[in-house]
Amino acid sequence: MNKASKSFLAKLLSVPSPTGFEEKIQRAVKRHVSTFTKKVSTDLHGNLIACCGSDNERRIMLAGHCDQIGFMVTHIDKKGFIYVSRLGGIDPATLFASRVTIYGDKGPVDGVFGRKAIHRQSSEERSRQKLDLSKMWIDIGAKSDKDAMKRVAIGDPCTYRLESFQLSNDLICGPGLDDKVGLFVVMETLRLCSRVKLGVQLCSVSTVQEEVGLRGATTSTYGLQPEVGIAVDVTHSSDSPEVEDKKIVPCELGKGPAIYKGPNVNPVIFRMLVNSAKKHRIPYQILPTSVLLGNDARAMQVSRSGVASASIGIPNRYMHTQAEVCSLKDLENSAKLLAVFAKSITVRTDFRPR
Repeated sequence: MNKASKSFLAKLLSVPSPTGFEEKIQRAVKRHVSTFTKKVSTDLHGNLIACCGSDNERRIMLAGHCDQIGFMVTHIDKKGFIYVSRLGGIDPATLFASRVTIYGDKGPVDGVFGRKAIHRQSSEERSRQKLDLSKMWIDIGAKSDKDAMKRVAIGDPCTYRLESFQLSNDLICGPGLDDKVGLFVVMETLRLCSRVKLGVQLCSVSTVQEEVGLRGATTSTYGLQPEVGIAVDVTHSSDSPEVEDKKIVPCELGKGPAIYKGPNVNPVIFRMLVNSAKKHRIPYQILPTSVLLGNDARAMQVSRSGVASASIGIPNRYMHTQAEVCSLKDLENSAKLLAVFAKSITVRTDFRPR
């Protein structure tokens, strides 16, 4: 991965983007993509759309959602402890003693989820974890509610502390890889295609509010009216001790992007992606799924009169925790695959299933 691309990825992972509060990360994306394309716009929902290639009506849309799971401040008690509700799919079991950041109008405020010490827990509490987010609190060191409200207000968004780092073998770890790695891939694909002649218009979209119902993909697809829509998101890996089912389809970090196959995937695009990977010797994995995907492809497929949809999955360990793990090699190979796919489309390419 070149230096500029790696710097962009690091920037994405350091900018907060809790669902519904994506303005900061969209500004960061706009600054980056404006260095290689002038066709950048935003819509009323907050989606950012960057395009390159031909201005004809054949339009390919790549979607990577920029929002991450998080929290919203809902109550501050008299002692200054803060209570929150969830933004997206939060697992309360991961929260105890987690470091978080609340984003107030006066700047970020660091805090930590409190936890009753084991010495003070009853035997029942030790054996039965009470995982009710409404009863968990964040400690910012405030002396009282008035002290806390000098820096934090009801309605402020919050995320895990945005600390990412590199593990061995080109793996990265941190919160928000879902789906900032997918966002990185779609914008990196656009960069790879920005200086070559394409037979279509390629639009990479940083979609909002995926974590609460694929909302940004719904509105941006309706507005763009693409012929093809490909979602790039994380997918569950199978290569850690958490996976005990030996019958599960293998999906391993470092072995390339997972190309989905199933009812949410246009068969022509599936074959083109596989053939492109084989032709250019890009490692890939096939991930069959008999149900509709839980990512932006689900919304894209049924927009207006229908879109030829597909999805690329980035293998991810420990999804929706503060320690998600992905492979940098998988990110590079995903962008390469989507770039050669886009370049392979000609005026004769027909995406209608036959």
